[in-house]
Amino acid sequence: MKKYIIAAALIIGTGAVINTTMQSCTTLATTDLGLSVIKKLLLNGINKGMGIYGNKDAFLQNNLVDKALPKELRDINSTLEKIAPSLVAKEKDYIAQAASYTVNVSRPILEGAVNSLSAQDVTRIIQGTTATQILKEKTQQQLVAAIMPKVDEQLNQYGIVKTINTALSGNNLLGSLLGGNKSTVSSGGLSQLASEQMVNGLFNIIEDYEHQNSKALLGPLGK
Repeated sequence: MKKYIIAAALIIGTGAVINTTMQSCTTLATTDLGLSVIKKLLLNGINKGMGIYGNKDAFLQNNLVDKALPKELRDINSTLEKIAPSLVAKEKDYIAQAASYTVNVSRPILEGAVNSLSAQDVTRIIQGTTATQILKEKTQQQLVAAIMPKVDEQLNQYGIVKTINTALSGNNLLGSLLGGNKSTVSSGGLSQLASEQMVNGLFNIIEDYEHQNSKALLGPLGK
């Protein structure tokens, strides 16, 4: 770290005051250099996530996406496994197909948030907050709201909601699964759950990329 700071001082020029070498990691990190490194890290993670979401098979096989499955949808699928197991596979396949339609909606929101990162955001990262967490704070709700109409459109096109309701009809299970006296899965409800899974799964992928690469990229900044 000391060598890195000294090198930074030398780049400034021989006229730099020698106490530049005492510059803290945090101060260095919040310069344009620090912002650039953080942005590169996040943008690379976003690109990885977009690549997975644009490929149905990659989406289905990614355990980080599966881990993001909301409890309500996981409970519905567990019930369906007992009465119509093939329907669960079909539902997951349709959600994966719908995910590919969200890429062009999600990417500009995420990239815009990355490009708007401030020195204060980078300071939080240096102090221990993950870059992905800050990105999530800035975009999670916006992403769900933005992709949900597209997800709803695709799931209705595939007819999966009607198929699930037909399979569950007469089982009196939805009330306990979803709360209240619900007797059917609403299109909006399923689309909301699927959208939440897509968004949180995407953050899982970005965060995993950050964990795997942060030492190499953020080490010089003291993180």
